[in-house]
Amino acid sequence: MATVHIDRLLEACIKMGGSDLHLTVGRPPVLRINGRLRPLETKVLEPEDTSSIMKSITPEKNQKEFQEKGGTDFGFAFGDRGRFRTAVFRQKSNVTLVLRLIPSKLLSFEDIGLPKICAALCRRPRGLFLVTGPTGCGKTTTLASMINYINENLDHHIITVEEPIEYYHPHKKSIINQREVGVDVPTFSEALRRVLRQDPDVVLVGELRDLETMEAAIRAAETGHLVFSTVHATSCQGTISRIIDAFPIAQQEQIRMQMSTNLIAVLSQMLCPLKSGKGRVAAYEFMVVTSAISSLIRENKTYRIESSIQTGKKLGMQLLDDHLWDLYEADKISLEEMLDKSRQPGAMLEKAEKKMGGRTEEIRRELENIGPVIGASG
Repeated sequence: MATVHIDRLLEACIKMGGSDLHLTVGRPPVLRINGRLRPLETKVLEPEDTSSIMKSITPEKNQKEFQEKGGTDFGFAFGDRGRFRTAVFRQKSNVTLVLRLIPSKLLSFEDIGLPKICAALCRRPRGLFLVTGPTGCGKTTTLASMINYINENLDHHIITVEEPIEYYHPHKKSIINQREVGVDVPTFSEALRRVLRQDPDVVLVGELRDLETMEAAIRAAETGHLVFSTVHATSCQGTISRIIDAFPIAQQEQIRMQMSTNLIAVLSQMLCPLKSGKGRVAAYEFMVVTSAISSLIRENKTYRIESSIQTGKKLGMQLLDDHLWDLYEADKISLEEMLDKSRQPGAMLEKAEKKMGGRTEEIRRELENIGPVIGASG
């Protein structure tokens, strides 16, 4: 029986431009390329294949965690070719692995299309900057670009708290210390409890995943530090609601007040496959906290934030649907992709129909398969 060599699979992932490698029993290895799953032309994986691959790449302490809890996460370097963030879990009593390729090249703001004002926000002496979006939307890459910008341009002490460390940053103009949860420190909250004694200027928290971490991140911003983190939310308005609603009702007014004075920006993003089929492009919703938006947060009127974003274009603010439309008009993404990712697909379809003039029926026919979605949302 042919054996499966992990090195060859990792090599294929890098060469073919894959973002993720899936190894599950009963299927050949599968790559995610430009957001779509593509099986490799190789053998179907047996239980012993995934088990032996897991043992060959998983650190001992993670193997122990996997045995005890049925799942574990870690990162590892594939020589100097790249790093992989790895999730190992059990399903139907078999070992399954998902390996995400962390590109070794740090991208500039221009490379990933970040709003120009991000550079000025990265120079702010204090505040909370949140990057949000669904899993796999490039939040880590965006944060790494911001940290790299600070590292190259400012003489700061940067501390990152990550699980696991994904992008490795060398010291440049700044000092950068990266702490891995589970290796260098037991929990995010423990790392943040101690971070203020470590003379940081900038703190990156991999994810605001519990109350204790949220409180500590807000406190760090309040005490004169620039704090970056991620939240699983799909809009700028939703990000604020998500954090405030995580707290007990008795605390919510205080958190609203703290968020209104400490939050400086929210960047909500998602990745769209390019129409050309070669690569993906990020679509952004971007909010800078002006005095007007600060008041809306404080007064619990977050439902009015979208209209404030629309009037803040001179600061680089934009709604997701507006950016999706720009990408569609520039012929970078397809009509289907724009509607699929849009918050108001019905309104976007009407706009597209006006642009297309007499080809309305042609569009309708093309989109019959997602008609129910449009009907529900539009």
